[in-house]
Amino acid sequence: MTASTDGNGGAAMPEIPAKQKATIYDQPGTVSTKVVELDVPEPGVGEVLINLTHSGVCHSDYGVMTNTWSSLPDPTPAGQVGGHEGVGKIVTLGPGTENSGLKIGDRVGIKWVSGICGNCEPCHAGADGICFNRKVSGYYTPGTFQQYTLGPANYVTPIPDGLASDEAAPMLCAGVTVYSALKRSNARPGQWVVISGAGGGLGHLAVQLASKGMGFRVIGIDHGCKEELVKASGAEHFVDITQFPRDDKGAAIAAHIKSLADGLGAHAVLVCTASNIAYAQAPLFLRFNGTLVCVGIPENAPQAIATAFPGRMISQQLTITGSAVGTRKEAIETLNFAARGIIKAHFRTEKMEALTGVFEEIGQGKLQGRVVLDLS
Repeated sequence: MTASTDGNGGAAMPEIPAKQKATIYDQPGTVSTKVVELDVPEPGVGEVLINLTHSGVCHSDYGVMTNTWSSLPDPTPAGQVGGHEGVGKIVTLGPGTENSGLKIGDRVGIKWVSGICGNCEPCHAGADGICFNRKVSGYYTPGTFQQYTLGPANYVTPIPDGLASDEAAPMLCAGVTVYSALKRSNARPGQWVVISGAGGGLGHLAVQLASKGMGFRVIGIDHGCKEELVKASGAEHFVDITQFPRDDKGAAIAAHIKSLADGLGAHAVLVCTASNIAYAQAPLFLRFNGTLVCVGIPENAPQAIATAFPGRMISQQLTITGSAVGTRKEAIETLNFAARGIIKAHFRTEKMEALTGVFEEIGQGKLQGRVVLDLS
């Protein structure tokens, strides 16, 4: 593959190789990845080729790899390139991108929803994150655990100047997901918001956005080992989930949280963990007119929210809502928060070869914050 040009005949980027390094799910259904060599793809009509430098690692990738998300329609195929938080530079503009406003050398990002149709009802309603015909990065569409990937020119996300690529990567899923969820919570500045899973990849960003970006008062819930991270992220109170019984249907922890939130409970709860127990307890944390926002997708057999009894829902006028991955507009807004220093992912950097070990940490619930892969 020849070098790209800048549109004026001059070489703008190094020569594009024919082959690239990529990390695949070599044994879907298990925690296993493998670094392989793949062909560098050619962009089709409306596409751009991106030389990725960084990719975040998300709990969603774990669910896709292990086939533990019952909401996904089909098992993940062997050889799938995972990942959906990729950042890099455009190195080739495909046919039909002349009026896209993009140019070679632009830094852009690839999200969980890597492409949309633009024609379905959700797209028309400004809910492009749930486009009926969306392409999902890392699940049947090659993802971002590779050095080169394709993206639709009309849906890649611009990365603000001044925001480092490794810092931008987690914002493309974790950041925009919790930002969208906080908006759907209907909470107002000064009100109490509980973040369940507050020390995780989504949760610690939710705490920062809620407390520093949106003016909410935050109570973070997680394992005790994550207390320092949660408080540093801006939580007013931290609740160690391990200090409360699991066989009392959430009564003790609910009473404690209500005592922290004016004796009435929280105005909103975001469940950012994949725990069914967290979902069972969450409605008990709410005050009247409160909103529970479902963010984390539980793995294996789905369970109902066991405490969402109709009588309580009616008498307290509670709302339960789901929140997906946000829109392209919300992704841009989230990146701008990060560029201004309002939110910053707590992460460590690893190479592709370390990915299996990272997933093992995720599966054991030991990972604090995020991991970003250096794809060089």
